[in-house]
Amino acid sequence: MAFTSREILIGITNPILLIIYLLRKLPFSFLYLLRLHVDGLERPYYGYCLYQAATEAKKLGIKRISTMEFGVAGGHGLINLERHAEQISRITGIGIDVYGFDIETGLPASSDYRDLPYIWQKGFYKMDVPVLKRRIKTSTQLVIGDVTKTVPKFIKRKIEPIGFIAFDLDFYSSTKEAFLLLKANQTKLLPRVFLYFDDIVGNDEEIHSEYAGELLAISEFNKGFRNRKIAKINSLFHKRVIKSTWSDMIFVLHTFDHPLYNKYIFSSKDRQNAL
Repeated sequence: MAFTSREILIGITNPILLIIYLLRKLPFSFLYLLRLHVDGLERPYYGYCLYQAATEAKKLGIKRISTMEFGVAGGHGLINLERHAEQISRITGIGIDVYGFDIETGLPASSDYRDLPYIWQKGFYKMDVPVLKRRIKTSTQLVIGDVTKTVPKFIKRKIEPIGFIAFDLDFYSSTKEAFLLLKANQTKLLPRVFLYFDDIVGNDEEIHSEYAGELLAISEFNKGFRNRKIAKINSLFHKRVIKSTWSDMIFVLHTFDHPLYNKYIFSSKDRQNAL
C-alpha cells in the first residue's frame, strides 16, 4: 500500500495511528468490542453507530432492527457493514437485517450547484451487481434503482425498526430523496436512529458547507419537521478514546413524538449523589 506524504507525516506525529493500523490487520472478530472503542477495525463509525442502535433496541425490548447503506458502489462499505452486524448481533443478541441501496449505473449527470458537480461527475462509482451479489451474504438485500423510485416502495414494506443508516449518495438531490425513509411511520424507526454522512468533510478540494450537499439536505429536513430533527451528538469527538474526524460525521434522527422516545434506558436504575 502506498502512502501520501500527508499520511506519512500524520503517522510520524501520531504513533497511535500505527497501532490502529496493526489492530485492523487482526481477524475481524478478535476482541471486537475492545478494538471498536479504539478504532481498531475498518470503518469504526459503522460499528459505533450500529452497536449504539442495537444497544438502544435491546434496552427498549426490541429484538430485531434494520440497517442500510445508501450508495453501495463497489460494495466495500456494505460488506463491512455486514461484518459489523454479525459481531454486534452476536454480542447484543439483537437480530440485524442489512440492506444496500444503489442506482447501479453510477452517479447521474447534474448541473445543480447543490450537488457539487465540481467534485462529483456522471458515471462515478458504478456497481457490478453480479460480482457484488457473489460477495455479500444471501440475507443481505440489494435495492437497485433511483432512490426517487426505490425508497417510496421500500417505505411501504414490512421491515424491522431502522437503527442505523449510512448515507453516501454524494449529491444533495439524491440524499434529500433518500430522506423520505426518515419520514417513515414511527413503527419503522427506533426513537433515535443513528446516521453517518460520508460527504460532509472530505479533502481540501471539497469545501463542504451548509449551503449545498448533504449538509443542506439535513438543514432542509430539520426545517420541515417539528417533532423530527437530525442532530449531531454533542462532543462525540471528546468522548471517544481516539479523536477521529468521523466523529463530526455522526448524527442522530430524533423522533420526539415516538411512543418509546421517553422510555428510560440508562444503565443505572436509580441515579443518586450520596452526601
